[in-house]
Amino acid sequence: MDESPASGHPGHEHAADRIWLAASWPFVRGQLPPPPARVIELGCGSLGGHVPALLRAGYDATGVDPEAPEGAAYVRATFEEYRPEVPAGAVVASVSLHHVDDPGVALDHVLEVLDPDGVLVAAEWISEDLDEATALWCFRQRLRDQDEPGAWLGGMHSRWAESGLAWDAFFRGWLDEHGLHRAAAIRRELDARFTVTHLSTGPYYFPDLPDADAAAEQAAIDAGQIRAGCLRYAGRVR
Repeated sequence: MDESPASGHPGHEHAADRIWLAASWPFVRGQLPPPPARVIELGCGSLGGHVPALLRAGYDATGVDPEAPEGAAYVRATFEEYRPEVPAGAVVASVSLHHVDDPGVALDHVLEVLDPDGVLVAAEWISEDLDEATALWCFRQRLRDQDEPGAWLGGMHSRWAESGLAWDAFFRGWLDEHGLHRAAAIRRELDARFTVTHLSTGPYYFPDLPDADAAAEQAAIDAGQIRAGCLRYAGRVR
């Protein structure tokens, strides 16, 4: 099971996932060509990711994920297996590239499904910047129950406490255990294929912190208390 927000866990109310999708939608929408452009979401999860919002906004949208919902707007497959009938004007990857088997292979397929002037819109976890100060700030907040779908920080906190390890050693092992790609590696693959049209950072952990919203996390980032956890990226095909 993926232990990071917006990863589409089955069951319950998916509160953390819904918070993430609502908060990240304005960024995603702002980078897209106008509707009714064709948009493919890479790794939409069991909630359908941004596809419902894309459809409401007038886009011709398809979500691709092995755990995608049922329905005409979804394809249950890995993104690398997906062969659309027509090219897309945009691909959206919301907290999904760090989960794929090989970011380079996935991004090569993004190029294959995009129009020549298409855009990739990505929001990614800057996992390598989850240092001890940032982790402790999160752990001082009220955490979602670790059994709740989409929750992950509570489980990480418990495992760290049980490990007896220093944070850096524990967290490096945690990332490797889950096979998650660092943002720096993903960024190298992005830059080899796309010309940047948007690059910024922002809050990431708030969906798992019921008493700390995105504004509270951003305030802590601005104050230098914690590092930004989200990389927001958009790029056009080179």
